[in-house]
Amino acid sequence: MRPNRFYNVIRIGPVQVGTHRDRLGRTKHTAVCTAPGCDFATAPYASRAAAELAARTHRCNPR
Repeated sequence: MRPNRFYNVIRIGPVQVGTHRDRLGRTKHTAVCTAPGCDFATAPYASRAAAELAARTHRCNPR
């Protein structure tokens, strides 16, 4: 089984948005905050625009 490999990765502030293919071969997009202590990560979105919107509206609240 091949591991998830992200491509087309961009950074919006501390959040990275990446694209990958799931185990069924469908293209999915996700956003993850890279700030220390922040646990923000989105469920895979079907559209890139939705993942980028989540990244743009994210407000870091590290604990």
